[in-house]
Amino acid sequence: MAGIFVPEIYSSPFMGLGFVAAVTRNVQLATGIQNAFVSSPFEIAMTALDLDRLSDGRLTLGLGTSIRAWVEGLYGMPGYGKPVTHMRETIEVIRLIIKKSHTGELDRFDGAYHKHDWSTFTGPFAPPVRDEIPIWLAANQRGLTRLAGELCDGFIDHPIHGTRWMLAQGREALHEGLAKAGRDRKDIHWNAWLWAAVNDDRAEAIEDARATVAFYAGMSQYLPMFSEMGFGEEAQTCSAALERKDLASWVGAVTDEMAETFVILGSAADCRKQLAEVWGVADSFCLVPPIAALPPEKIAFYSAGIADTFYS
Repeated sequence: MAGIFVPEIYSSPFMGLGFVAAVTRNVQLATGIQNAFVSSPFEIAMTALDLDRLSDGRLTLGLGTSIRAWVEGLYGMPGYGKPVTHMRETIEVIRLIIKKSHTGELDRFDGAYHKHDWSTFTGPFAPPVRDEIPIWLAANQRGLTRLAGELCDGFIDHPIHGTRWMLAQGREALHEGLAKAGRDRKDIHWNAWLWAAVNDDRAEAIEDARATVAFYAGMSQYLPMFSEMGFGEEAQTCSAALERKDLASWVGAVTDEMAETFVILGSAADCRKQLAEVWGVADSFCLVPPIAALPPEKIAFYSAGIADTFYS
């Protein structure tokens, strides 16, 4: 499977995917990811239907929760609530709209997080290409990973996990979700994102990876994942430094061991060996260079390293 992800960082991924859809014919398209809690599920579903129509059925809808500080702070959207429960309901609403927006069956939805009255909705301007669009759920911790296994078409593995989390906590949580729903591993597509810094100068690669690891370690909501991996104290130090806006201490709290745990790095041979450990675990991969605090030319260097090492 070959495809193009467009992320939502500060703006909608659908804009970029619209451009891609207009100039391609075969490549798969995916939101990687759409922040599910900063837009109405009605808007997400209807936009997904439009883009799926434009691309002739090539869209995969990747959804994620982000963190409370971003959803309620940066975006100013209240009601983050319990992310697993909130996401479960959001997916239910999106699937309902995609399935029935064109049938005249939409009426009301009264949930804990979403309330909709579709009594004045007259339907889409054009019929959908299909009434089911694959939903892949991005997850950083066990709860959402289990939810992906329970009810989603795909699981987008967060790049900060690294290979160790994939092989242990990630695989275990995904299978727990699958078992809860009576599903098999073949019923879900596991797409693994991994940071990769291919560089013969290992010390330089470690240094270049620190800020990307610090970016996530500084988010207090991700502390359980770092603690589970044995880096709780370092993550707390990162978080405290970020609150003080002490950027040097924030990045400096990331040890060499942390960088090597959460980023595939080193020579091409070393990186191939690390990826080989999880090659049979996931169904597809999206390898990305560490980008935090790096200049464009260094990001281009690591992007070229990924291409030469894994795709040539």
